[in-house]
Amino acid sequence: MIDRTGLAEFLRNRREALQPEDVGLPRGQRRRTSGLRREEVASLCNMSADYYSRLERERGPQPSQQMLASIAQGLHMSIDERDHLFRLAGHNPPARGGYSEHISPGLLRVLDRLDDTPAEIVTELGETLRQTPMGAALTGDTTQYTGPARSSGFRWFTDPAARQIYAPAERPFLTRMYVAGLREMVTLRGPDSRAAHLAELLLDRSEEFRRVWDDHEIGVRPHEVKHFVHPEVGALELTCQRLVDPEQAQALLVYTAIPGSESYEKLHLLSVIGTQTLR
Repeated sequence: MIDRTGLAEFLRNRREALQPEDVGLPRGQRRRTSGLRREEVASLCNMSADYYSRLERERGPQPSQQMLASIAQGLHMSIDERDHLFRLAGHNPPARGGYSEHISPGLLRVLDRLDDTPAEIVTELGETLRQTPMGAALTGDTTQYTGPARSSGFRWFTDPAARQIYAPAERPFLTRMYVAGLREMVTLRGPDSRAAHLAELLLDRSEEFRRVWDDHEIGVRPHEVKHFVHPEVGALELTCQRLVDPEQAQALLVYTAIPGSESYEKLHLLSVIGTQTLR
C-alpha cells in the first residue's frame, strides 16, 4: 500500500539535498532555490513536471516500478534509498545481485564531470546505461538498443555494423573476448540467468559464435589500448580506463588519448564534430 505522505516527504528531502552541480546541471547566477527545482528533477527523471509535482503533493496515481526506477536514478539515490522509495510507493524493491540498471550516485557524479571525454557506464553484459556526449560521438548512441541487442556482445555476432568502428586487426581478438566473457558470466550467474539466455540465442543464430564457443576459452581480458576507426576522423588509438562498481556489477569506461599524439588531435576534432551532429 502506498504511503503518500512518506513518499512526498522523502522526495522533497532528496530533491532539496541535491545541488545542480551534483547532477551535472549549471547553477546559474540568479538561483534562489534550495536544492533542485521540481522541473529539473522531472527532466532528469524523463517525466512531466506536473506528474512529479503531484507526487510531492501527495496526489496522482501510484507510480509504476519503471517510473520509480527513473526517479531513483534521476535523484541519484543509493541502492538503500531506492529500495526505500519502492516500499513507500507500495512496491517490492528490485532484487539485488549481479544485474541492475540502477547506477550508484558516485559513478554518476564521475560521469557527469566527463563531458569532454568519451565515457560510458555498462553492465556486465555490455549494455550501455549512460554515455557522455563524446561517448556517443565516438561509438554512436548505444543506449538506443532494446532486447538482446542492448548487449555489445550480442550485436558483435548479429549486426555487421557493430564491427566497423574497430580496426580490422583487432576484430579476431574481440570475437574471442566476447565469447570468453559470456562463458564466464554463464558459469557465474547460472543456467537460468540473462547471460545464459544470451548465449542460447547466439548459439542458435551465429555459426561463428558456435565455433568459438566450442573452444571453451576463459580469461580473455580487454586490451587497455583500443584501436577505433571513426567514419569522420579515421584511426584512433585510445587508452580505456575501467572503474568497476562491484556491488552493481557495472563499469565506467573512459577513453583517452596521449597528449600531443595524432589521436589526441583527432579526439579534439571529434568533440567539435560530435557537438554539431548532436545539435
